[in-house]
Amino acid sequence: MASTQTIQECFRGKNLFLTGGSGFIGKACIEKFLRSCPDLGKIYILLRPKKGKSLEERLEQITSSPLFEKLKQMYPDSLKKIIPIKGDVLTLGLGISDADRKLLIQDVHFICHTAASVRFDDFLKEAIFSNIRAAREVAILALEMKNIQVFLHISTTYCNIDGKTVVDEILYPQHGDWKEAIRAAESIDNHTLNVLTQKFIEPFPNTYNYTKQLAEHCINDMLVGKVPAIICRPSIVISTLVEPFQGWNDNFNGPVGLLLAGGAGILRTVYADPGFNPDYLAVDNVIKIIIMALWHKAVLGKKSSLSIYQASTYKEMLMKPNYLAETGRKLYWDVPFKKNIW
Repeated sequence: MASTQTIQECFRGKNLFLTGGSGFIGKACIEKFLRSCPDLGKIYILLRPKKGKSLEERLEQITSSPLFEKLKQMYPDSLKKIIPIKGDVLTLGLGISDADRKLLIQDVHFICHTAASVRFDDFLKEAIFSNIRAAREVAILALEMKNIQVFLHISTTYCNIDGKTVVDEILYPQHGDWKEAIRAAESIDNHTLNVLTQKFIEPFPNTYNYTKQLAEHCINDMLVGKVPAIICRPSIVISTLVEPFQGWNDNFNGPVGLLLAGGAGILRTVYADPGFNPDYLAVDNVIKIIIMALWHKAVLGKKSSLSIYQASTYKEMLMKPNYLAETGRKLYWDVPFKKNIW
């Protein structure tokens, strides 16, 4: 019976399409899928040629990360399952060729849309293209797919922050209209849009929160009742806790940038509320939630309704600023940087 399928059985022979494969969550997703579901079919990842490098060179750069060492030892041939697809989420139609689009339409069973701009200071136009229009374009592709089982969109815990003390796993009313936002970004000049940005994004503090909230409604409006859809809302995603090894990270987002700046001697003090509890979540736990959500929707979930999952450690793992600073201070003495500025 379908309800008795394990996660590995669910993904056996199935193919995945992933956007954001060169990003933090995307890389971790590729590694975990291939290591924990060795019978998975292919992983198609959307990549754009960058800095004169071919798709194959970019893929080699991604998989040369220490993140993939354990996978290479366990399943040496698994990386052959990663198929790069030339494209760009910022382009209409995702910039995918007709031949590649036909391949994806016929071959893909699951979609993970992880691509996004996580910058808080993006100009409104860039944020709309990255976080709303890109979601629309991936949803359009999903609607064309012949064998699609589940579509998963990565959102954020912080896209519903206007005065709420508790955010439930529901779709909240949108502030604005995602279709109008895309039209504005495509038709209004940069200067005018920048002048009007604060009016556009109220009550959100930045373009990231605003566009991620509207993107949720884009997915809901386009897919619900047509393609089984999931929205996953991670909080502040940080280094791996356990898998494939502790401490892997490849960016300066979240607290990592603060700790590195402190270790290098650039950052001497931090202005923060000592009682504040940042909601940090290890990226390997995020990936487990993604895989379990896809499995649950495909095997047990209601296909006709939108499933929303928070990915958060709120009240479960408290890490106040003082604890973070003191732990960092100790680590700098135990394992000092090779080069310190001060």
